Amino acid sequence: MAKKEFPDKPIPKGKEKPASNDAGGLGGDFSSKISGLSSKLFGIIKFILAIIMLPLVYSSVVSFGNEFIQVDPSLQRLFYNGAISFLAIYLFIWEPSEIYSRGHKLLEFIFSFFKPMVNVAPFLLPIYTIVFFIIYGLLALVIESNWLIRYTIFLIGFSSMLHLTFAAKAIRNKKGDFLKANYIFGFSFIFILNLFLLSLGFSLIFKEFSFINFCNISFTIFKEIFLAVFNQLFVF
Repeated sequence: MAKKEFPDKPIPKGKEKPASNDAGGLGGDFSSKISGLSSKLFGIIKFILAIIMLPLVYSSVVSFGNEFIQVDPSLQRLFYNGAISFLAIYLFIWEPSEIYSRGHKLLEFIFSFFKPMVNVAPFLLPIYTIVFFIIYGLLALVIESNWLIRYTIFLIGFSSMLHLTFAAKAIRNKKGDFLKANYIFGFSFIFILNLFLLSLGFSLIFKEFSFINFCNISFTIFKEIFLAVFNQLFVF
């Protein structure tokens, strides 16, 4: 018995399958490769800049220590105790991410008029540390007491470490960080900026702390390190 053959059903208008475009596929792969290559190239550039920035991190730490050591030793201990207290709480008791998030939202509100800063300000600026400096400056006008400066210094140390810890965590968790360039460069920049702000605040509180000396010493040490490395690499 002969097999019956049925004619193909007409395809409704608008339901036709698009013709395969091999050239388009190749073009998409090519553009994807170019995009990935440019991303890696940009990552390498940021990595190089991050390495260049590391001596500035070192010089800023040394300069800050040279100035801060001239402050009353008991106040120095309170500052470091504040930083260590945060680390102890963060590592062994409780991770105060909600506190950091509230400060994050506060900065987003403050810079809502300037959109580019909304995304970067929460990572760059230690909002709680700045608030403590401002509160101390206002209270010091009407209150003359030793406990005020002691509590303030402790809270400044605590809040500074809080900001650095969560900023580092946020940058580290970002995906697609080729050679960890974003992390090294971003955290180095945040760390230097925080030392800059701390030095500025301490220079307003302590007469022994000089913000100008901090900047000069930081730049001098950085320049010496950079020239020494440059001479070793390129001068024969």
